[in-house]
Amino acid sequence: MGAREDNRDYRQLFLSDAPMMDTRAPLEFSQGAFPSAHSLPLMSDEERHQVGIRYKEQGQQAAIELGQALVSGEMKAQRLARWCDFARSHPLGYVYCFRGGLRSQTVQQWMRAAGVEYPLVRGGYKAMRRFLLENLEQASAQGSFVLVGGKTGTGKTRVIEALQRSADLEGLAHHRGSTFGQLLEDQPSQIDFENALSIALLKLLDSSDDPVLLEDEGRLVGRVYLPECLREKMQQSPLLVVEESAESRVQVILEDYVEDLGRRYRAAHGEQGPGLHRDKMIADLAKIQKRLGGVAHAEAEAQMRAAFAEEHSSGDTSAHRVWIEQLLLNYYDPMYEYQMSRREGQVLGRGTRQEILEQARALSPHPC
Repeated sequence: MGAREDNRDYRQLFLSDAPMMDTRAPLEFSQGAFPSAHSLPLMSDEERHQVGIRYKEQGQQAAIELGQALVSGEMKAQRLARWCDFARSHPLGYVYCFRGGLRSQTVQQWMRAAGVEYPLVRGGYKAMRRFLLENLEQASAQGSFVLVGGKTGTGKTRVIEALQRSADLEGLAHHRGSTFGQLLEDQPSQIDFENALSIALLKLLDSSDDPVLLEDEGRLVGRVYLPECLREKMQQSPLLVVEESAESRVQVILEDYVEDLGRRYRAAHGEQGPGLHRDKMIADLAKIQKRLGGVAHAEAEAQMRAAFAEEHSSGDTSAHRVWIEQLLLNYYDPMYEYQMSRREGQVLGRGTRQEILEQARALSPHPC
C-alpha cells in the first residue's frame, strides 16, 4: 500500500474522528483544539517565543535556523520518537500545525527521514477551525431542532442522554447548567466547546434529516456560551416539556448534586472530599444571595449546613430535601415561568420523562 496523501477534506476528517497530531506549542493547544487531537508539539512555548522574536527581527530563514538549533540533538530525538510512536499507534491519523505550514512540514520531513510516512492536514488548524465555525452556522440555519424543556429537577438531561438522536450540551460543556452545576473537571475553553458542538451536529445532520433533540438551555452553560446562531434557532424551535411531581424533582436534585457529586468528591479527594463538596455547594448558594434575598439565603444556608452535618454523622442524605425543595419552589420555578413566557417556539407536548422520551423517539423513526 502506498503512502496516504495529505488531506483537506475536513468534513470527512471530523466525521471519521481521524486521530490528529497537533504540532503547535502547548499554549496554542490549550486555547483551542479538536476532540481527536493530541498535543505533540514541535517546539515548547518558550522555544516558539524565541523563534517568533527572531522572525520579527531577522525574517523567516533566520527563524527556521534558530528553530532547528533549539530542537536538535537528544531533544529532537525524543520528540521524533514520540511522533513516530503516535503514527504507528494511529495509522489512519494526520499531523497539523496552525496553517499547515512550516511546523507540520518539518515534523513530516523528519519522520520521513526516520522511515515513517505520515500525511498532514492542508490548511492546518486555522482552516479546520473555519470549517467548523461555518458548519455551526449552516447547521443552525438548516437543521431541525426540538428542545426538551421543563422545570429544574424534572430530569431533562436524563431524557437527552437516553436519546440516540440528541446533542448533550451540558455534557459537551462539562457542566450541569445551573448555579450548582460546576463539576470537578474544568470546563473546556470556549473554542473547544464550539469545536466539539460543531462536530456533534455535523455527525447528526450528516446521518439524517430528522430533528435533533437539545436541552432547553440559557445562553450560558457554566462559563461557556452557546453560539448566537444556535441560540437564536433554539429560541424559535418547538419544545417538549417534561413535567414531574415536586417529590420526583427533589429526588433528581438529591441524586445529581448531593449523592453523585458527593461520590465524585470522595473519589477525587478522599477524606477531604465531603468537606470540599459542602464548601462548594455553600459557595454556589452565595452566588444567588442577592436574587434570593438575605433572609431566604440565610435560611437555605442553615438548612444546607445542617443537612451536610447530618450526612456526615449518619450517612443519611434525606435532610437535603428541605433546602432543595425550598430553592425549587421559591427560586427556580418563578424563574422558569418567566423564561417560558418569553419563548417563541411551539409546545409540542407535555408529560413525564418517560412520556416525553416516547414522544421524542417518535420524531425520529430512523435515527441512524
